[in-house]
Amino acid sequence: MTLTHWLLFCGVSLLMCFTPGPAVLLAVSNSMDVGAKRTAFSSAGSSAGIFVVSGLAMIGMGAILAMSANAFLLMKVVGAMYLIWLGLKRWRSKDALISSDAGLAPMQRRERKNWQLVAQGLGVSLTNPKSILFFSALFPQFIVPQVPLFTQYLLLTSTFAICALISHAFYVLLISLVKSHVLAHVKLFNRIVGGTFIALGLGLLKTRHKLA
Repeated sequence: MTLTHWLLFCGVSLLMCFTPGPAVLLAVSNSMDVGAKRTAFSSAGSSAGIFVVSGLAMIGMGAILAMSANAFLLMKVVGAMYLIWLGLKRWRSKDALISSDAGLAPMQRRERKNWQLVAQGLGVSLTNPKSILFFSALFPQFIVPQVPLFTQYLLLTSTFAICALISHAFYVLLISLVKSHVLAHVKLFNRIVGGTFIALGLGLLKTRHKLA
């Protein structure tokens, strides 16, 4: 892959990652719940999921999903249900976005465990069939047949994962700058984030299957 092609891939990846989706919404939601630093755990889980999903795309899972309505439907339903569950949980939440003990030492605070945050991010990435189809459509445009596939998998996936982390950091920083305004409208924020998660889940259920 030439530098020009790699830079083009970076541009496409940044555009995709900066378009608000489930992973970005999760990063924003967690930044308000557990703080910007610990949001890195859910973002790390999301990045790990990117490697799994892109790996599936690389071995042809994307082609299988494109041809199999049943396989696509199964992943679509699982992914949609997970997003809707996250949305309902946020919608019904009455907790403050940042608890009153947020300034205390970590041992004194009521926090979710780090592995739970990682699992949450991983779940969002793994249950989105659109990601597999996206990677299946994007990667072939940049693959060089003469170069080992595994090397290109590492390069492309690492690049995309880094772009995803950059977008998460941007949105977390953005939400921290307007935190005081959000804190004054806790219920509204919960409803907006929860409703968006639910809308994404319902939209995923309505995604039309297209045969290749």
